[in-house]
Amino acid sequence: MRAILTPDVAINTGIVLLKPGRDLIPMFRERVLVCTMPRDMSHLPSGLINDSSQPLLDAPTLKAFFADDRVIAAAGGWEIHDAWVQKISACQYQEKDSYHHQHYTTLRTDVGSLCLCYSCDNYCRSNGMPGILEAVAAGNLARWVIESACLQMGLGPDHQMTLPELCWWACVKDVIDLIPESHARSVLRMPKPLSDTGPMPEALINPLPSAQQLIQEAADSVKQILTISIDPESPHSYMARPKRLRWSNEKYTRWVKTQPCACCRKPADDPHHIIGHGQGGMGTKAHDLFVIPLCRAHHDELHRDPTAFEDKYGSQLELLVRFLDHSIAVGVIG
Repeated sequence: MRAILTPDVAINTGIVLLKPGRDLIPMFRERVLVCTMPRDMSHLPSGLINDSSQPLLDAPTLKAFFADDRVIAAAGGWEIHDAWVQKISACQYQEKDSYHHQHYTTLRTDVGSLCLCYSCDNYCRSNGMPGILEAVAAGNLARWVIESACLQMGLGPDHQMTLPELCWWACVKDVIDLIPESHARSVLRMPKPLSDTGPMPEALINPLPSAQQLIQEAADSVKQILTISIDPESPHSYMARPKRLRWSNEKYTRWVKTQPCACCRKPADDPHHIIGHGQGGMGTKAHDLFVIPLCRAHHDELHRDPTAFEDKYGSQLELLVRFLDHSIAVGVIG
């Protein structure tokens, strides 16, 4: 247990007087080391701080992230968290000086679970939860989420998780939208958003994606995003004149936009849906699978004159087959 304490009086006599307060008094029942403030803790306020083995526990803006139900489910769920707390095997209500039973149980709260002896568990259920235990329960939950994330990423339970690693885990578990924008910007080394400067002409408004969206798009570009299912007994296949069903997948077309242009290899701007060749007629836009990445210049050139475009760069079908082969080869289509 560590704490930052503010000296009360001068040091010219060689004596420093500290006021730990009621919450920190239990620390002084054992030996305490008083040292100069470490530079990496200079931004923290006075009071109890978390174990430095996990610096993310000291970020107050991450508390809501660790306590979110979606994050808890991604880490394994409440039942797994309760089992983790049970392994503490020590009563966490150390402020209570009364008798502590030799057996322990788990008490779940809205902010996390606690390991308590039978005596303290009965006391809390009868008299309500003391405020200090709510902070302990929230700390248990945050520690468990971090440890579970480390294990799921193959880093080991004692690994000191960094903010970029936490953001990557959040991407994999589809909870990146819960990471505070300030932390996501820090990971991407993006500047802080500009403050409101008053009215702005509509023509000058250029909405930018949030840091969470940028991280998610980067994750989508390297992990498998499309799985095709086969139904040989589709009900529509038995109809004499089945209604045409158009296959759409925004996740796939969003990934296509991140690939090089099929003509010039420069960054693409659009996922072009094949036109002609029996595709793209009136009210029959091609399926989202039949797309190729094109920059804005070549996309405009194709729509101005498809025949001239194909004479210059090759058939759209040939470009499509090459791109589909690439998508399957890199594991995007599985």
